[in-house]
Amino acid sequence: MASKKASPVEWRSECPISSGLDILGDKWSLLIVRDLITYGTRTYSEFSESPERISTNILADRLKLLTALGIIERVDADRSARNNAFQLTKSGKELRKVLEALGRWSYANMRDLHPDIVSID
Repeated sequence: MASKKASPVEWRSECPISSGLDILGDKWSLLIVRDLITYGTRTYSEFSESPERISTNILADRLKLLTALGIIERVDADRSARNNAFQLTKSGKELRKVLEALGRWSYANMRDLHPDIVSID
């Protein structure tokens, strides 16, 4: 019998959409992934300077969670999180299509509510 790896997430159900939302359903996780897709690598300080103004405690929690889940990784595994850059893993890079689709949907459907929204294309 194979042993299950301990998960840093409490899964709500077996549904893959629900499971994805369990780890990416908050706005901060996807914005961290967005910044890594856009800029390549980012440091803790660079993330904290984003226009969305993520608080330091939430940023630290999300970086820890996304690292534990294998979505991001430290560039130098031996350095502390605050003095290190982060990059996407293979799993994290696969979220590009998801974010691009969300951006296209938002631009096409949210312009009446948010006239300043910009296209990602």
